[in-house]
Amino acid sequence: MTDTVSKKKRSEIMKANKPKGNKSTELRLIELFRQLNMKGWRRNYKIAGAIPDFVFLKKRIAIFADGCFWHGHNCRNLTPKQNSEYWQKKIENNRIRDKQISERLERKGWKVIRIWECEIKEQMNYPAASSGELTPRGIKLTLAMHSLQQSFSLDECL
Repeated sequence: MTDTVSKKKRSEIMKANKPKGNKSTELRLIELFRQLNMKGWRRNYKIAGAIPDFVFLKKRIAIFADGCFWHGHNCRNLTPKQNSEYWQKKIENNRIRDKQISERLERKGWKVIRIWECEIKEQMNYPAASSGELTPRGIKLTLAMHSLQQSFSLDECL
């Protein structure tokens, strides 16, 4: 199917699209933060030229909830068949940018935690999650959250 607008106009439209509140990532992490009684986070707070999904300013922790498609996770084959060369290049550029942002924040003294969308989905949807059982991907999410919790004293979380 051909596009109904020019390439320049499509580029402007796509650049203006700034999604927030993604249900499969950000909103589920908010739910997890609340379950763990973690306070002091801000959403989409600009630091060092980057905008992490969540920032704990006092602890200098930046959390990115990366969508599997847009950030090139290999959890399943998500590359579209149409215009695949374009999408491969786009996703590779996103991965390069993600790495540069993480390195820049770490150089400035921030702890960077990146969590994949599939890890969040799998753990939140797993029936035994509430009893503490973990899925394979949920283990990584739990380790990331444990690392985050260790950055807080009990007094700060309560």
